[in-house]
Amino acid sequence: MQNIIKRDEYLNRIIDRKENGLIKVITGIRRCGKSFLLFNLFYDYLIESGVKEEQIITIALDDDTFVKYRDPDELSKYIRGKIVNSDMYYILIDEVQYAITKDELKNPEDVKLYNVLNGLMRLRNVDIYVTGSNSKMLTKDVLTAFRGRGDEVRVYPISFKEYYSFVGGDKSDAYEEYALYGGMPLVLTKKSDAEKMNYLHTLFTEVYFKDIVERYDIELPDVLSELTDDLCSSVGSLTNASKISNTLRTVKNIKVSGTTVSNYLNYLIESFLFSNAKRYDVKGKKYFEYPSKYYCADIGLRNARLNFRQQEETHIMENIIYNELLCREYSVDVGVVEIVETSVGKRSKKQCEIDFVVNKGSKKYYIQSALNVSEPSKLETELRPLKNTKDFFKKIIISKTSMKSWTDEDGILHLGLYEFLLNVNSLEL
Repeated sequence: MQNIIKRDEYLNRIIDRKENGLIKVITGIRRCGKSFLLFNLFYDYLIESGVKEEQIITIALDDDTFVKYRDPDELSKYIRGKIVNSDMYYILIDEVQYAITKDELKNPEDVKLYNVLNGLMRLRNVDIYVTGSNSKMLTKDVLTAFRGRGDEVRVYPISFKEYYSFVGGDKSDAYEEYALYGGMPLVLTKKSDAEKMNYLHTLFTEVYFKDIVERYDIELPDVLSELTDDLCSSVGSLTNASKISNTLRTVKNIKVSGTTVSNYLNYLIESFLFSNAKRYDVKGKKYFEYPSKYYCADIGLRNARLNFRQQEETHIMENIIYNELLCREYSVDVGVVEIVETSVGKRSKKQCEIDFVVNKGSKKYYIQSALNVSEPSKLETELRPLKNTKDFFKKIIISKTSMKSWTDEDGILHLGLYEFLLNVNSLEL
């Protein structure tokens, strides 16, 4: 077994942006490996490329040692004091959200840290890389706040390909383990099942929830907890704030407005714990306002939140495929196809779903996730919306099989789950 988990895809994305005149913003859920990527893998790359240690300035703002530098003015003084000649200096700052106050969040253009970093960029011999675990200040507003000088690299938990390259062995055994405990990097350092479970539980209670409650001044933490449970329990199911609010009221006897639920949903997304996929009308080429689907950033976190009691293999597989598509930098929506049926002389319209409408640049793919399509009726149900898109974009069905990929008479690619996950070019087969 190797000692380190390679994150070559992300490392190459950072290297490609080296000295490009922009502030590299590495975002992602806490504990997904951003710090290791920047402070170990990229740091080692710089050293191996001939950069001297004194030219690399590292600051971890979530470390008590650097509390002083959460004040942007102190941070600026510290960094400028380290720049002593005209050589190129590489500044690596971890968890920059610690240097941004709640009041500043209300107007990102007033965030003092951004002014400090922009000021440092004017020195011309400075290349800046920062990590952050909250999208409210680091994704949605990054281009505005950095005056057009921000360049985001989004990092996700370990993919199955990265996981398998680390553990090796039988693919199906590795997948079952991955589908249970997910890809948070430190999970792989835990030896027993109990240790893995405890670590994932702790991440929720001691890291993610505490962060969200403190940063957003959550007044109803019990609602946040119930909402999280609901999303984890129903990954891949259509829902919205109003529906969740009604469920909490009728099932849990918790009275909370749809507006509050909507805000809490946004906080969970902004903290990278969940992603949402909007519904897209394939023929009408428009988005539906609601409902949406929500997927957990890591399947192990999802399972831990439910105490490993709900192991719906179909939904788990769908969540893993969705996360893999995001890792490959695709935008992902849920497809809706309207089909006209004729029965007993009457015509009726029916909406069918395509699990994922996937886009990157000019490329578009329609993807169905199906655990098992050995039954002809099940296969036909999955293929039906793909056949009715009435366009020429590539159509794919992914099932949990070890069979080699093949294309049917309708031009639909049948792809095995392991082949899809382990081959980053699998959609091009």
